[in-house]
Amino acid sequence: MLTTVIETERLILKALSKQDAGDLFTIFSDFEVMKYWNTAPWGSIEQADCFIAKSIDAHKNNTEITLGIYWKETGELLGKIMLFSYDKTSRRAEIGFGISRDFWGKGIVSEAGQALIEHAFNHLGLRRIEAEIDPDNISSSKALERLGFQKEGVLKQRWEINGVVSDSAIYGLIAPQYRGYA
Repeated sequence: MLTTVIETERLILKALSKQDAGDLFTIFSDFEVMKYWNTAPWGSIEQADCFIAKSIDAHKNNTEITLGIYWKETGELLGKIMLFSYDKTSRRAEIGFGISRDFWGKGIVSEAGQALIEHAFNHLGLRRIEAEIDPDNISSSKALERLGFQKEGVLKQRWEINGVVSDSAIYGLIAPQYRGYA
């Protein structure tokens, strides 16, 4: 996987930089943003610094892609979108995303997701993309379905965060079924 800059009508998707740590921390320390994640909200800016450093290393090692989602007009960081758990032999990866509450309901996940999925299928040669979400996360399930993902099943009692046990809904999308596949 090679890192690239992807532009859409309103967004620029590009690698995070060290200068993004403060904005990234603000987004991912928000309990509402992290409500359905399999990790607790970030508690320090060092977690943002560490995340960015790991993302940069993963890019260099071609093991995953983490892109910041930036508002094209202002350059503001809105969140992040990732392809991870990359299995080169099987040509599959998992997608994940998170954006600032200020931009919920504005089509950001759909726009960024479509761009990254098209890049994954048409330029990286992936055959399958998966997503794992909390079944109670209705907004993410609707976003995935708008992108063409199909719910494939539920893994019971998959995660425990701060004493709360939750299931995982598994979604999948294969290249030939995706409308943007060349």
